[in-house]
Amino acid sequence: MKRARALAYAEQNADRFLADLMDYLAIPSISAREEHTSDVRRAAEFTAAKLEHAGLSASIHDGDGHPLVVARSPEVPGAPTVILNGHHDVQPVDPLDLWETPPFEPTVVDGMIRARGCADDKGPALAQVFGVESWMKGAGGLPLNVIVLIEGEEEVGGPVLPDYIEAHRDELAADAVVIMDSPGHAPGVPALAYGLRGIATLEVRVDGPSRDLHSGSYGGAVKNPAEALCEMIASCRAADGGIAIPGVVAGVTPLGDEERARLATLDPDEAEFLAEVGAPEVWGEEGFTGYERRGCRPTFEVNGIFGGYQGDGMKTIVPAWAGAKISLRLVPDQDPQGVLDAVEAHLLENAPRGVTVTVKKGFGAPALVVDVDGPAAVAARKAMAEAWDTEPKLTREGGSIPVVGTFAEKLGVTPLLVGTYRPGEKAHSPNEQYHPDDFQAAVRTSVTILETLAEELA
Repeated sequence: MKRARALAYAEQNADRFLADLMDYLAIPSISAREEHTSDVRRAAEFTAAKLEHAGLSASIHDGDGHPLVVARSPEVPGAPTVILNGHHDVQPVDPLDLWETPPFEPTVVDGMIRARGCADDKGPALAQVFGVESWMKGAGGLPLNVIVLIEGEEEVGGPVLPDYIEAHRDELAADAVVIMDSPGHAPGVPALAYGLRGIATLEVRVDGPSRDLHSGSYGGAVKNPAEALCEMIASCRAADGGIAIPGVVAGVTPLGDEERARLATLDPDEAEFLAEVGAPEVWGEEGFTGYERRGCRPTFEVNGIFGGYQGDGMKTIVPAWAGAKISLRLVPDQDPQGVLDAVEAHLLENAPRGVTVTVKKGFGAPALVVDVDGPAAVAARKAMAEAWDTEPKLTREGGSIPVVGTFAEKLGVTPLLVGTYRPGEKAHSPNEQYHPDDFQAAVRTSVTILETLAEELA
């Protein structure tokens, strides 16, 4: 059986695969920072080299942003075609002083790999590459046609991959897209995320006096921009914890009773959740479970707020300006551009007198829900059950992968969000971690899903 040979190859090469992952994690490919542009390219080159070693034809595509890695397998006539997607860029590491080990010196601590990007998404992305290699070198070839698209700016919502998809629709014709960039349900329990929230981002700046003013001489006589910003942000939140911005949640279809009942079984124990996040108590929109708040409801979050004096001690001033970075997670029926327009209008309407407000809109992507009983989803569920020896959970993922909607809209393919790493990996936070067992399981999943998709989509 060819799959058995591919799995045997993966097991025999497990130590090498892990060593390659550690080398991958040492590349500081932070797409949000200009000073790391060359590092993002190094990560692209590393990815392309591994795909070439796996037996695929790989190249680096440069567009208006960070490099995209594109690879193709040798043709299997008459077989389905599957796109494998992930990203080689990572989030910034701030605040650096909270890291217990250097973020780009991968280290094993308490059995967990610790490094920026280990779970999100270098580990799972490289696992897909090694799944392909296991078929090519262990079984003599793939059971279907594979296109690999590993982007370098997923963390900043960059345009290179969406532009590439738009310009190469015909040659990217495929039957499914496998994306390993989401968590499983629990240690040893994978997940198929059939729902993915969208995103909308913006930055707001509030300007007041032309310079920082002495708070004793001028305080109380001019509007403080930092206070004005706080007032504006506070106006966005309803008393029940929901979003108070007109037009943002209007028209959102509520979850059905059957789905709510099923999702309720996935809600973690409250004490377990608090231990994971380190918060003193749970909080959120009234009338919804914690799981629904984190995966099925729209959110409004202040990602950062700044302005005025930030150093040690005191500097008694009225700051000249203040600003905030804001993101919203979206659910089906919400249009990202419409949401951004509504937020901008609300902030301007609620700006107090005496300041000038500027809103800079960022990137956006719609939410997506797929049919869990479609042939591609059935194949993914079957593969995960076999690779993990347990049935995957069907989840609604609270995070966002902007290109997922592009795949569905432009190519008409079903995106499969395959979750293989345990929750609590601290993605986007200091001390991001990833269990080596989850990495090996992701390789097994990749091997298995390529066969099940070949069977179900034939």
